[in-house]
Amino acid sequence: MHENEQRPREIPREHLGGRPIGRYGFLGVLGAGAASVVWGGPISRTLSRVINPVADSTGLSKVIPTSGWRIYTVASTMPKFDPATWRLTVGGLVETPVSLSYADLMEMSRAEQVSTFHCVTGWVVKDVHWAGVRLHEVLERAKPASGATALRFVSSEQPYDDSLTRAQAALPDVLLAYEMDGLPIKREHGAPLRLVIPDMYGYKSVKWVSQITLEGVARDGYWEQRGYDRDAWVGSNDSR
Repeated sequence: MHENEQRPREIPREHLGGRPIGRYGFLGVLGAGAASVVWGGPISRTLSRVINPVADSTGLSKVIPTSGWRIYTVASTMPKFDPATWRLTVGGLVETPVSLSYADLMEMSRAEQVSTFHCVTGWVVKDVHWAGVRLHEVLERAKPASGATALRFVSSEQPYDDSLTRAQAALPDVLLAYEMDGLPIKREHGAPLRLVIPDMYGYKSVKWVSQITLEGVARDGYWEQRGYDRDAWVGSNDSR
């Protein structure tokens, strides 16, 4: 089954909770706006040690400058994807823990959408064509327990993670994407699987997703622990 849809122009947020997104935490990387890659080694809590674009041993800085994207990382190397061994696990407060292979994902109902990607630093990539599986279909297999009110998304790029409330995760255009613009997602964009949340700024769209944990409360993710807002609604007032 194929699902083709355009992202709703406006989704009510009042009932989802959260506060306006601020840019305080991103001031440390605004100077990188004209660059294609920001390659950070482990980044300090104050953000004062974010590294400006430099060439790295992988050579990725030479191949990423396409279509307005800028790649931000928190580790010294990007995760590698082996379809034979990769798994997406879903656990925590669930009735049936789930482990899905890449082949398993390909067999699930395919969803497609076109949406705009917003980075809190100010750059935007319009009309990105994503394809993947709806988050709710993955969760249905795991059968979340009644006390599960939040989801934690863990990246293979350690120690990156982030959380959503169940209400936020239920937005109709939240996607676990394995394709971008008609091709399998590339390594620098989070291969083989990344979270896509068009109504939130990009740091919530966790790349290299390998684990989803259902929990009783939403916790601060990697960037929230360093000053960013937990709820990152695009277009919200930038002041605190």
